[in-house]
Amino acid sequence: MHIDLPPPGTLAGQNASRIEPAAAEAGKAFALLYTIVARLRAPDGCPWDKAQSPSSIRNNIVEEAYELVEAIAEKDPVHAREEAGDLFMLATMTSYMYEQNSNFSVEDALVGVAEKLVRRHPHVFGDAALGDVEHGDAASPDAVVELWNSIKENKEGRRKKDSVLDEVPRHLPPLEKAYKLQKKASKVGFDWTEVDSVWDKISEEFQETREASLEGSADELEEELGDLLFSVVNLCRFKGVDPALAIGRCNDKFSRRFRKIEEGMRKRNLQLGPEHMALMDELWDEAKKEP
Repeated sequence: MHIDLPPPGTLAGQNASRIEPAAAEAGKAFALLYTIVARLRAPDGCPWDKAQSPSSIRNNIVEEAYELVEAIAEKDPVHAREEAGDLFMLATMTSYMYEQNSNFSVEDALVGVAEKLVRRHPHVFGDAALGDVEHGDAASPDAVVELWNSIKENKEGRRKKDSVLDEVPRHLPPLEKAYKLQKKASKVGFDWTEVDSVWDKISEEFQETREASLEGSADELEEELGDLLFSVVNLCRFKGVDPALAIGRCNDKFSRRFRKIEEGMRKRNLQLGPEHMALMDELWDEAKKEP
């Protein structure tokens, strides 16, 4: 489906005098990025960049996305700027690889997402009146999401999902996927009604995991651990905590404290090892007292 974009002034709306100059400068910056990427991929470019493919840099894209999320969580604009740039670079390079293979161009990707944004925001770029979802109600964030789903199905011709869970990307990391699956089920009413029930479920799964660790097979223990982790994710969701951010914060805290152990052991000219467990435990307790 192809939709002609409105004239630039229409897109910018009442903020045209502010948005259009900034858009022009951003366009120049993107042209520079595109030129550098193309040069790196040229026959006489960088051996590493030339050797890459969309498949080979998949993990890099995921890693950079997480680093941007980390910078956002740290409330560090300078770090966020750097990581956003890295993500722009990888998205541009990936699209350019497809362009080199004559699959689609970078321009195709950019125009495609611009058209989609305009198409899915008739309440901003069109003449849709507020009032009901069918005619473009965007009086609240939830109404906008409902409007998007309606546009996807009725205007873009996307087949309605067989299950609400089909809307969760298959290749999400398991922790994030568990969180998304639970959120989708919750939206249709399949959820606990009070937090005490969630705590009870965690206690139940903890006991079953303990029993499996003592008497069950490795396969049974794996299953019960999965159920326990899923229940903890449920508590995170119920209390409005993103489990990926929570575990990320815990990872950082563990790393910071463990480095203190390493530092303390080096000062004593001792090697890390089980024979020094008592001392390492003492250093850990000291590290815990630090902010």
